[in-house]
Amino acid sequence: MKLNDRGLLVVISGPSGVGKGTVRKALFDMKGHNLTYSVSMTTRQMREGERDGVDYYFVSKEDFQQKIKDGKLLEYAEFVGNYYGTPLDKVNEQLDNGNEVVLEIEVEGAQQVKQKMPDCVMIFIVPPGKEALYERLKSRGTESEEVIQKRINKANREFKKAHLYDYIVVNDEVSNAADRIMAIIRAEHAKTERSIHKYMELIGENED
Repeated sequence: MKLNDRGLLVVISGPSGVGKGTVRKALFDMKGHNLTYSVSMTTRQMREGERDGVDYYFVSKEDFQQKIKDGKLLEYAEFVGNYYGTPLDKVNEQLDNGNEVVLEIEVEGAQQVKQKMPDCVMIFIVPPGKEALYERLKSRGTESEEVIQKRINKANREFKKAHLYDYIVVNDEVSNAADRIMAIIRAEHAKTERSIHKYMELIGENED
């Protein structure tokens, strides 16, 4: 029995190349969970094989900018002329249904989420060492040495923001990292600050 009915907003974040996406996939492959992945919204054109509401919510730039003005986005950013963001109403809908909502986002976006939803669970994914990060970026085979070095420099700046997170998870082995995140989620549900109201109802007492 859960002592709090509302789900948790779980933010998986960290520098490029630490394996956020791989860890998130392994987490969702685990059995017996109620995790939901937050579908992002974008103004870019839909690509072949993509589905609206599954891969992204595809909207016009005007609609996106209006949602920014109306405060309807949990976080957003602009890349090469297109906007990307997380619809706040979709996140709240899933949380109210008791589901854990997982966001896999960059460090900058994670800070926006923390400001909007201070009770979210912030998890910082790190590699077992800087050499491992370099090897992961290099193994992609899609970027020049110059671009890889820029990513390394950016990662070094972002590593210094680890203190802003609730947890640090080392991605030494993907399955181990996923296990640690699942343990964090279960522990968070048992925190007194999240469960005390339901507990007092359960025993038929007022908090006073």
